[in-house]
Amino acid sequence: MPDIHKLEAAIPVAPLKLIVMDSASILGENVDHHLVAFRKSIKNIAKNDHAFKGYVADSYLLGASCYRFGSGEGKAMLSESVRGADLFILTDVCNHNVSYSMNGYTNYKSPDDHYQDLKRVIAAVNGKAHRINVIMPFLYEGRQFRRTGRESLDCAYAIEELSNMGVSNLITFDAHDPSIQNAAPLCGFDNFTPPYQFIRSLLATRDDLLIDKDHLMVVSPDASGLNRAIYFASVLGVNTGMFYKRRSYSCRQSSPAPSPVKEFLGEDVDGKDVIIIDDIVDTGDSILETARRLKAMNAKSVYICCTFGLFSRGLKDFDEAYEQCYFDRVVTTNLTYRIPELFNRPYHVEADMSKFLASIVDFMNHDSSMSGVYTPTEKIQEFLVRYNNREENLNI
Repeated sequence: MPDIHKLEAAIPVAPLKLIVMDSASILGENVDHHLVAFRKSIKNIAKNDHAFKGYVADSYLLGASCYRFGSGEGKAMLSESVRGADLFILTDVCNHNVSYSMNGYTNYKSPDDHYQDLKRVIAAVNGKAHRINVIMPFLYEGRQFRRTGRESLDCAYAIEELSNMGVSNLITFDAHDPSIQNAAPLCGFDNFTPPYQFIRSLLATRDDLLIDKDHLMVVSPDASGLNRAIYFASVLGVNTGMFYKRRSYSCRQSSPAPSPVKEFLGEDVDGKDVIIIDDIVDTGDSILETARRLKAMNAKSVYICCTFGLFSRGLKDFDEAYEQCYFDRVVTTNLTYRIPELFNRPYHVEADMSKFLASIVDFMNHDSSMSGVYTPTEKIQEFLVRYNNREENLNI
């Protein structure tokens, strides 16, 4: 946990409680496990003070359920009081494996259903909690963050709606466009990224990588993710590159516009290991095309790091690309639901975010500075020093 000394002198704002929606049950249990371990090991001044009863507990989970009537309508119920609690609600809007019965048929919850259940739980809290914090790793409708025509503005409306319902803080990861927080300027909006977990998980599978400008490069598959790649490359001390869409404007307006051509902007990747970093693997078309192009440019190895592995079209395309040696590993986090078949693939690597998420909850419960959590540069560089020295124990 970063800057643990800050927690040892901090006072919690209120008793900690964690509601885990059915969409994030496994992740929530792991977060609770780490929270219990943190509180039992930390030397906080509130630990043995009777005024802070419940600071150390065997579990911080609070029972909450969303029931469905036969018609499909739902309601949320809490199993205990939340009065005066610093409440954190964890949900995964991308979990498509949660079912319910409606009119005798089995339906699976969509992102809209998960978001509606979240609002039901907030309504059941009924304003009794000291503070409500929503942890939504994949930001609901995060890709619909701007309006370019006659279309909805779903993400901005959802953030504004949650703020109006009494949510004090919204915690998310790798938002498609962090400027969406301007939709509710008085609501706390924390956007975290997993570069440390990416590099740690990737290097755990390879002990022969050389982390320097001559042997490694970080590439963004498009212009929108360039800032993410620049930070990752800067921390690793390597160069970065990107693919961009080059359009031809030489044709007349009456002619159909030709398809854009993806061009590479960066140094030569010949003989280098390349890390492709992005926020989402949805259909996988863009990321696999990027990997194919890099291999055609004679890249030595290609590693894909994505925060959210949705794989909405299944794994067939990835299996074929792996067999053709277009990439070597795919690193995804456990912040969202992943299809079971993914765990059997030899190219899949999991970046566990549960401990990091638990530290975020603990810091926020103490109202401590999150600067070290936002940018774990020193932690990554310390890890790289130990990796380059080929130390056996890399647990930092």
